[in-house]
Amino acid sequence: MGFVLPSPQLRTARLLLRGWTEADRAPFAAMNADPEVMRYFPRRLTPGESDAFADRIEQQFAEHGYGLWAVSTADDPFIGFVGLAWQRIDTPWAPALEIGWRLARHASGRGYATEAALAARDFAFRPREDGGAGMTEIVSMTTVTNTPSQAVMRKIGMTRDPADDFRHPNLPLGHPLEMHVLYRLHRPPTT
Repeated sequence: MGFVLPSPQLRTARLLLRGWTEADRAPFAAMNADPEVMRYFPRRLTPGESDAFADRIEQQFAEHGYGLWAVSTADDPFIGFVGLAWQRIDTPWAPALEIGWRLARHASGRGYATEAALAARDFAFRPREDGGAGMTEIVSMTTVTNTPSQAVMRKIGMTRDPADDFRHPNLPLGHPLEMHVLYRLHRPPTT
């Protein structure tokens, strides 16, 4: 499969969240193979697994009209992804729309994840008739040790109830990353 999907673009002061192109696959694979980027995931991805992930992203855009956008800066055509993905894992809170991000090592620590996540959050809550996803709630999850992502979740207004913490059903018992936290955010009431 090849990208080049019509998708809504989201712009921030420094970033463009856009549809994917075929040229994004190589830097995406490099990012997914980077041990520093993948330290909070069970393992790094092979090029084939990265391509399969890209295909799933493409499918989400085709099904819903939104997904995990490729992110560009004025100087860098691909720094990672930020966006929305439907989670259907075996937990009491799923299915749910998750906001998530993954940035290349060279793009980390610059506030890009928060900046892009704010745009994706606003898109998630924008009514469908105004070109958004029309959601009333979004979630985000990560391993308990991923404090950088948890900081982004809090910066975009999400909160955690420890009662929602869970053992990830796709990881074996005793895996060092099995325990996950869940953050939630409800759409603000309209006035």
